[in-house]
Amino acid sequence: MMMPPPSAFEPALPFRGDREDPPILIVPGLYNSGPDHWQSHWQRELPGAERVEQQDWERPLLGDWMISLAEAVRQRPGAILVAHSLGCALVSHFAQVTGGRGVGGAMLVAPADVNREGPAGRLLVGFSPIPRQRLPFPSLVVASRNDPYVELERAEAFARGWGSEFVDLGRAGHINVESGHGAWVKGRTLLRGLIQRVEATERP
Repeated sequence: MMMPPPSAFEPALPFRGDREDPPILIVPGLYNSGPDHWQSHWQRELPGAERVEQQDWERPLLGDWMISLAEAVRQRPGAILVAHSLGCALVSHFAQVTGGRGVGGAMLVAPADVNREGPAGRLLVGFSPIPRQRLPFPSLVVASRNDPYVELERAEAFARGWGSEFVDLGRAGHINVESGHGAWVKGRTLLRGLIQRVEATERP
């Protein structure tokens, strides 16, 4: 698989403008997130939040998806990445390749296990194995006890490897529209806590 050169991941100079909070980059997973998904709600409702767009949401290629994320981070240095499902694997690969340059922190929700059987599993083979190195920025993993795409113990193992804070939502499915998480207001509280941690690490 062709991977982009390191120069493709160089962030632009930091720019925060007049906004108090860091920029938010929404990182959806396979098939994108529909209009009723909490990621779409947050994109509409959080000031300055933007979505990382992919050329092909149905046939994900790690190299292509990495380039899209790299360009978004380059344009929004210091961003908090808000990832769901396969987007979490993308963030872990991005951190491994770039050292996390340009990323302020990451909220990783319902991290999909790419090592699974079935049609979707075959689509995700290019993202396997998921890197387990410690992420070089503050992070939070939010998982569910009955997520059909990752076992809770596996999500906990990801969090330990990444050095992430871990939140068990109980029986919350894949934490998406189908599991009743539309606007997911409580998730905004978790995001606020992560932003506070990021800001605390930036203080001299």
